[in-house]
Amino acid sequence: MEQFWEFARDFWWLVFPLMGVLGMVGNAWERGVRLRHKRRLEVMHAKAELKAAQAAARGKAVAAASLPPITAPTATAPAQAGSGSRETQVTQLERLFATHDAVTARWLEYELDVAKIIAFPAMSDGRQPLTAAFLRAKRIADGLRPASAKARLSKEQLAEYRNAVADFEVAFDVAERDARRLRDSSFTEVERKRLETAKKLLTVAIDEAATPAERQLAYRRVREELDGLISISDEAIEVLEKKVMLELGPVATATTATDAATPPRAEAPAASGAAPAAAPMAPEPEPLPAPAPKRPSTSPPTATWPVPSRGNPDSPGRVTHPKPHR
Repeated sequence: MEQFWEFARDFWWLVFPLMGVLGMVGNAWERGVRLRHKRRLEVMHAKAELKAAQAAARGKAVAAASLPPITAPTATAPAQAGSGSRETQVTQLERLFATHDAVTARWLEYELDVAKIIAFPAMSDGRQPLTAAFLRAKRIADGLRPASAKARLSKEQLAEYRNAVADFEVAFDVAERDARRLRDSSFTEVERKRLETAKKLLTVAIDEAATPAERQLAYRRVREELDGLISISDEAIEVLEKKVMLELGPVATATTATDAATPPRAEAPAASGAAPAAAPMAPEPEPLPAPAPKRPSTSPPTATWPVPSRGNPDSPGRVTHPKPHR
């Protein structure tokens, strides 16, 4: 140990050249990564050109972005001379617009679907080299896109936009394949568990069979699990909230109106979690039966003590006490 410290004390200045060597190694590795990425894009573009050539040999139509770039005036209109007809340019722009929109729609599936964002996080991570290359190609293609298919473009402008759409399509294919290969391998074990938990909670959050309280709780848990792991756009959050908040308002309103028009009646006890049924009206009391007429008694009435006086009919309630015999 003492020898090491003596060496470090005598040759401490070697740290600076070592740092320079490490920097050169890092730069060489970065250049190698960029070169491999560029070669991969060239291979994909060459495959697309080969596929277009084979389809053209068979006489089949090919997507505009898959065709080779324009290098001659006859590339866009083989059987026409001059500067090219207006109809051919409009047709080509329409095909380019269709391809451009199709690739954009495929990309939006990864940007707006939270389930795909969790499954393939590399597609929404701009730090990935292939994803960053795709985003640059998209920005270039969007910037070169004409306002409409009837816009007048020169041959150079049309060729530039056509090549930009082709690069945009190829870059997306490469980035998509790489994202499906990586999946969540760039995360740690703890982070992968959080992603798996978020995936399960997302299934509950968009399940129509679950109660609104369960969906809301699962939605909040998904946001908590993804916080700090994956960056979700505001548009994706809005789409997810629409799936979580199921529209049950019109159904509830119609039911209320029907119940209001129906007279109240006794119903079976409501199930657990349902609104309590209206209380039934109390039944009206049945009239008491009329007393039966009394039959005349044949036996003489038995006098009780004291007895009412029968001498004065005007005062039936007067009581007469008999005088004692002397």
